[in-house]
Amino acid sequence: MALSNNSISRTYHRLFVELADHRTNDWFLIKSPIPGLTIIGLYLYFVLKWGPRYMADKKPFQLQKTLVVYNFLQVVVSCWLFFEGLDAGWLRTYSWRCQPVDFSDSPEAIRVARGVYVYFLAKISELLDTVFFVIRKKERQITFLHMYHHTVMPMISWGATKYYPGGHGTLIGVINSFVHIIMYTYYMLAAMGPQYQKFLFWKRHITTLQMLQFCIAFLHSSQLLFYDCGYPRWSVVFTLPNSIFFYYLFYDFYYKAYGKPGDKKIKEKDGVENQANGKEKESESKQYDKSNYKATNGIKNGIVSNDKKVD
Repeated sequence: MALSNNSISRTYHRLFVELADHRTNDWFLIKSPIPGLTIIGLYLYFVLKWGPRYMADKKPFQLQKTLVVYNFLQVVVSCWLFFEGLDAGWLRTYSWRCQPVDFSDSPEAIRVARGVYVYFLAKISELLDTVFFVIRKKERQITFLHMYHHTVMPMISWGATKYYPGGHGTLIGVINSFVHIIMYTYYMLAAMGPQYQKFLFWKRHITTLQMLQFCIAFLHSSQLLFYDCGYPRWSVVFTLPNSIFFYYLFYDFYYKAYGKPGDKKIKEKDGVENQANGKEKESESKQYDKSNYKATNGIKNGIVSNDKKVD
């Protein structure tokens, strides 16, 4: 038993100390996987069991001001991450073909590592998306796509922060931050009231951006199969299948919500995608000329399905 315990201890030390990046390993939530896994476990328990049970006999929370502030902060963080990713690497010194991680203590390397860490913290904060769904009784928004995305992304970004905070793999974070600028801006405007609904005709294009980012991620990661710069090639075992799977999930959502990409007719459905914050649009009964519009909940967006709420 003592030998077994020693073996486990050595393995743990090897995996979570020796192989870790010494610069980031002592940062909050990074040293051990237990805190992050605990947060995800509590998140899943609340979303799938305790939360719906607690809300069963209660009226949904409105949270308008909370949602506006929350989405505004997400936009600010996403803007910072996008700028940092470009200015600290991808528009200056990084190679688009293959980029190793700089494990030095130089200001430039620390800057990139800090950006990766903030990206991880942002993924943790985005778990609130689903919490808001639950307490606003928007259970239909909690799809497999939504849960998979919000569960996997914190774990991936934790691993990147702990072991490879920089280099080739950061491009998807930069692109994802850009998508989140657009996405959370949409959610913020949607939460601000019906007077802003006329500006939200571009809803379905958010999902198109989501699919595009995974295409770019796949092509960019696949370069590691042909070029060796020191960035771990084994990472493609995770990145390539995950990009394909994410693309399939978002495409499936798009198809069910709007029809095939490129179709002129739009079928509105609750939720834009897994990140949706349940922004309920005020129902406004209006009659439009049949040659141009159908009667909807007051949202001008081409032809929109009747009697639907856009969140």
